[in-house]
Amino acid sequence: MNEPFDVITIGRVGVDFYPTQHGSLVDVKHFDKFLGGSPTNVAVAAARLGQRTALISRTGPDPFGAYVHAALQGFGVDDRFVSDCAGFQTPVTFCETFPPDHFPIYFYRAPKAPDLEIYPSELDLTEIALARLFWATVSGLSMEPSRSATMVALEARNRMHPTVLDLDFRPSFWTSREDARSATRDALAFTTIAVGNLSEVEVAVDSQDPDVAADRLLELGQELVIVKLGPDGVLAKTKSERVEVSPIEIEVVNGLGAGDAFGGALCHGVLSGWPLDETIHFASAAGAIVASRLACSEAMPTEDEVRKVLEGERV
Repeated sequence: MNEPFDVITIGRVGVDFYPTQHGSLVDVKHFDKFLGGSPTNVAVAAARLGQRTALISRTGPDPFGAYVHAALQGFGVDDRFVSDCAGFQTPVTFCETFPPDHFPIYFYRAPKAPDLEIYPSELDLTEIALARLFWATVSGLSMEPSRSATMVALEARNRMHPTVLDLDFRPSFWTSREDARSATRDALAFTTIAVGNLSEVEVAVDSQDPDVAADRLLELGQELVIVKLGPDGVLAKTKSERVEVSPIEIEVVNGLGAGDAFGGALCHGVLSGWPLDETIHFASAAGAIVASRLACSEAMPTEDEVRKVLEGERV
């Protein structure tokens, strides 16, 4: 019998097309193709750092779906829980790059992406319950049956720590902010770590003040709250500890994968039992490395690469 997975993530998967030049898509002529989707990238990032990871998702029965499986296997992410969904197409995503801080992203998921067709009956709840860390996203709560499947998976964890909710609110996925807030609050009742940027934590707890938002999330039962502050760094809080980490100076190429790299590194630090300060510094360095590269999944760093940055090597 296999050992339990270190990390299981659930949710979005697809194919990212990133332009090989900065500027508007009106002018771009060439793109590079990468595996994409936030929880997918988190699984890849954790695998790159040595964790045994798996993804729960669905693709279309098309060449892009086959590419997803090949890419996951290439990155060392177990794809046994990624299935075809008849009648659907694997979603694609395009972005524009206007460094250092403007990266519009365009999701082609209409009328519905297959990763929102995850059904509760399809879940391996035993593997989910046994995993050392489980990672779910607010995006996965945006539509049925994915919402129910995500909630069933979280309930199977029985609030075992660490169970993570990525507060990745994407307005285009929701009919209203109120629905997103309600679904997020329901999910927070079953998680122990909440991660999000200022706009995402505002959706969850109605405050853009980092400390106030973190405190409100702790009051909702989280053991650890991470608030990403963009150019101001990262705030991490528990009921007994507060850590604030300044950003690492880099030349930004594409900021879209930085949060996923941070997430995978956060998983690694938590599972390694590192002190909070060390974990957040490590995760921030991982995010900085990916922000200095074009890709997301393929850009995820090894532990040696992160350590070199922490020792002062320029990205």
